[in-house]
Amino acid sequence: MKVLNYGSLNVDYVYQVPHMVTAGETLLSSKLNVFSGGKGLNQSIALAKAGVAVDHAGMIGSDGRFLLDECTRYGVGTNFLKKTDEKNGHTIIQVDETGQNCILLYGGTNQMQTKEYIDDVLSHFSGGDVLVLQNEVNLLDYLIDRASELGMRIILNPSPMNDSVLSCALEKVDLFLLNEIEGEQLTGTDDPEQILNRLHEKYPAASFVLTLGSRGAWYYDGTKKAFQDIFPVKAVDTTAAGDTFTGYFIAAMLDGMAVEDCLKRAALASSIAVSRAGAAPSIPSKEEVEEALKRI
Repeated sequence: MKVLNYGSLNVDYVYQVPHMVTAGETLLSSKLNVFSGGKGLNQSIALAKAGVAVDHAGMIGSDGRFLLDECTRYGVGTNFLKKTDEKNGHTIIQVDETGQNCILLYGGTNQMQTKEYIDDVLSHFSGGDVLVLQNEVNLLDYLIDRASELGMRIILNPSPMNDSVLSCALEKVDLFLLNEIEGEQLTGTDDPEQILNRLHEKYPAASFVLTLGSRGAWYYDGTKKAFQDIFPVKAVDTTAAGDTFTGYFIAAMLDGMAVEDCLKRAALASSIAVSRAGAAPSIPSKEEVEEALKRI
């Protein structure tokens, strides 16, 4: 079984601010850091740090060449990355004094995928292999359709939610990992139990992981339901919290662990990540998570 994450690679410009900037306001930031990022890359790094042999596919622009080195540094496979002369995707991230963030996203190279490139990448994979997806690259519908034709197992984090997600054949997805906002956008309710029930009604063949921020996370597959509370820590930067959770949950699942153990590892890894600055650099290693598990 091979694991491919086809997703975004961003340059993250992270500004420390006293509060989120409001309309018409000019705000002085106290610090600027530049990190590798993108939900796709962050999740690949989380998977790699959790012990998964994962390849990443996506496009790197002229101002994002260091992202290739970042993949190599963290053990993410780079055979399917494509270099272009266009502007790389990037984010402008505000992080306030409580560790909360807001993000402005520019698609750049992440929105320049072609069907020919996708076909070339997926030609190296077959039935039983795993495809991890988010919604920060274009042609998400085509990726899902082609992977389904190949018999790949499709895991989707439908973030950011927009019409391109709703236009996809979501019944072909095997596992959804989503937060409460995305859950509400897909189901029309903000009640976690109802979100899970309605998702199951719409996509009965799929499993679901619903994260609720400080209120923990749920798993549901139509028969089995499990809950995991958070591990409270002092938040420094929540940027990579969800991506860390996603990577560690998938890694544990692929290792054949019980759902309860998958949720626990993912929640613990996420709690470590939010206690540190940055996206990819904040994601803990498998050894760190193993040591932390011994202390709880």
